[in-house]
Amino acid sequence: MDKNIRRLRRARKTRAKIAELAVARLCVHRTNSHIYAQIIDPTGGRVLTSASTVEKDVRGQIKNGGNVEAAKLVGQRIAEKAKQAGVSAVAFDRGGNAYHGRVKALAEAAREHGLSF
Repeated sequence: MDKNIRRLRRARKTRAKIAELAVARLCVHRTNSHIYAQIIDPTGGRVLTSASTVEKDVRGQIKNGGNVEAAKLVGQRIAEKAKQAGVSAVAFDRGGNAYHGRVKALAEAAREHGLSF
């Protein structure tokens, strides 16, 4: 198996466990150039809010979308948007990626700004 298939298998297991919990999930997608975060409702059918480094507001504040500082900013924005949407508790779906680097920075920034998981 290649690296991407292994990552997708890990992601599938995590999503199955989160589905049992029946809570909104904070889903993170990471590429080399950008990082994206979405909060998806418990049924999995609708995106409640999202934030990423490709948003115009974020691009004006950062130099590069593929670093830890950008991930922290996206974590802060997703937490603020979640509060506005009325979501305070989520399950963290790291998308099969290791909880390290940019994924960890996004999660910690979201926790610091009021999102609990």
